[in-house]
Amino acid sequence: MGSDPLFKLDPTFFSEDKRLAREWLTVKIMVGIYCADHHNFSSDSLCEHCDEFLHYAERRLEKCPYGEDKPTCANCPIHCYKPARKEQVRKIMRYAGPRMLLRHPILAVRHQLDGFRKALHPKEMARKQRLDSRKK
Repeated sequence: MGSDPLFKLDPTFFSEDKRLAREWLTVKIMVGIYCADHHNFSSDSLCEHCDEFLHYAERRLEKCPYGEDKPTCANCPIHCYKPARKEQVRKIMRYAGPRMLLRHPILAVRHQLDGFRKALHPKEMARKQRLDSRKK
């Protein structure tokens, strides 16, 4: 399906209950595309700078309070990336996003569909849950 040997796609990543795994795979592939084209590394390895960013992104994803209900980062009310990292991921996604359509079209479309997810801030979720419980 994709041309990047490091990032083979497993069909189970496309099921709804694998949302975080699919998000992680998307980030890995996008960073791989960006690094290969900007830092002259092959698509199956990353430069030190991109590898460091990928580890940072992985930690942020692991700590996401939304879990499997996570929206895409662009639609998330919580800003868990530091400003410099946020700009770095924007730069990577702006470059790699259009190229994803050619290299990994299904994953790119799923990421776009995931972008329609809406999420409340965790404080609003707690308030909404409290209000709903009072109505019962």
